Amino acid sequence: MTPLYGIETEYGLQVEGKGAEDLVAESRAAVNAYRGRFASPWRYRDEDPRNDMRGFHASRLRYDPEDAKFDNPAAVPLPAEDERADHVLVNGARLYNDHGHPEYSTPECASLADIVAHDKAGERIVLACAQARAAELGAPVTIYKNNTDFHGSSYGTHENYLMGRERPFGEVIVALIPFLVTRIVYTGAGKVGVEPRGKPGTFQLSQRADFFTEEASVDTLHRRPLVNTRDEPHADSRLWRRLHVIAGDANLSEYATALKIGTMSLAARLIDDGFVPPLRINRPVETIKEISRDGSYRWPVRLTNGRIVRATEVQRAYLDEARKRFAGDRGDVDWTLAEWSAVLDALDEDPMQLGDRLDWVAKKALIDDFVADDGGDWDDYRLQAIDMAYCDIDPAVGLYGALVDAGQMRRFVSDDAIEAALDTPPSNTRAAIRGELVCRYAESIGNVAWGTVVLRTENDSWVADLDGYLTPEKVAQGLEAIGRESDLRELIKVFGSR
Repeated sequence: MTPLYGIETEYGLQVEGKGAEDLVAESRAAVNAYRGRFASPWRYRDEDPRNDMRGFHASRLRYDPEDAKFDNPAAVPLPAEDERADHVLVNGARLYNDHGHPEYSTPECASLADIVAHDKAGERIVLACAQARAAELGAPVTIYKNNTDFHGSSYGTHENYLMGRERPFGEVIVALIPFLVTRIVYTGAGKVGVEPRGKPGTFQLSQRADFFTEEASVDTLHRRPLVNTRDEPHADSRLWRRLHVIAGDANLSEYATALKIGTMSLAARLIDDGFVPPLRINRPVETIKEISRDGSYRWPVRLTNGRIVRATEVQRAYLDEARKRFAGDRGDVDWTLAEWSAVLDALDEDPMQLGDRLDWVAKKALIDDFVADDGGDWDDYRLQAIDMAYCDIDPAVGLYGALVDAGQMRRFVSDDAIEAALDTPPSNTRAAIRGELVCRYAESIGNVAWGTVVLRTENDSWVADLDGYLTPEKVAQGLEAIGRESDLRELIKVFGSR
């Protein structure tokens, strides 16, 4: 089966002259400032975030009380399509407002080059929206690719992976937790301070680690779990499940993004394949915080049998098994295995040699230089400003962008590939069909979701079901049909039912 994955990024938003209570409206306005071609609204009837893969339906979802403080009880609720300001783009992606955060969900991708290019294209699209909104307001609008406002609130960078349905999800949880707890040693975005009050004095590997309180649950906004159990496959639910990973940071490094997706994809394949990790972590929720805050970079992990190992040793258990089962499978697999091994070796030897690849190391080096030059210490609140400046996605002012311009960050894709991803979907996933339908028939689309496009003629509505288009061969057939049929009513016969 062709691997399929995607990334959902909620961006931090700051608007000069506006307070936290204004951010929902400002996020919506920024999304609505998008100038490209798109279709809307989103088809929410295809989603049920309370459906749990453990076999039940949650009565409710928890909401973060910190966010609720800034809700305006007098505000008149908007219809969902207006509140979310949904935009489904010609590149197959989704752009929308998620409660005060512009969110960009990449199209479904089947290669690391595509996922990195589309993740980076999302940065450019959201930045263009912010710049358009700034022109409307006559005031600066700043976008951050990070996961915390340093005042106790967190927003997510979620990953999605197509998995088979055969293995009981309880076994999936057990197999996933050791991997997710320890991968922050190379996927972490780096963070100054400890939440919920944003107190400085500590440098962490991960921006998200502070915010996990459960091992597994269906929630994503509060009481966040290491393993999210939401059951929304966006595919044939008899065959597939979508692994919805919320225990990840927002990476700016192209290399770190590729390694994060590559290693998680292999771990998901291992688990699909029946792999049972030879170790289990004692107190995993506490352990991810301990790893994140360990300034010695030894990262000791206590197992349920009492043995103490390094976080890198836990990762090697997955790496070694993936090498046995998948080496030589295809290019992305071999790249991932080689780089996974090299990064773990470097982390064991001296993590700071990875400053050209890992976000947390690059950010730590910048802050170390500031502290050394300024003669300050780690209790200086200005360090959080450096942290935020690293995450500013405007390449003209952001510190990550400055490192790229100076040739100090390893690239994974070219600028041409990112530019192409702004309006071109991956050619070998169903995103290509959805994007082509948006490109040709946006005005005839009634609503749209990942696996469904509702097409309307003057007298009828038809549902184009894309759930069966999960292989490159099927995608090619769908694109050929779109190119062949010039009349919408004839095309509907290919894809849809009344």
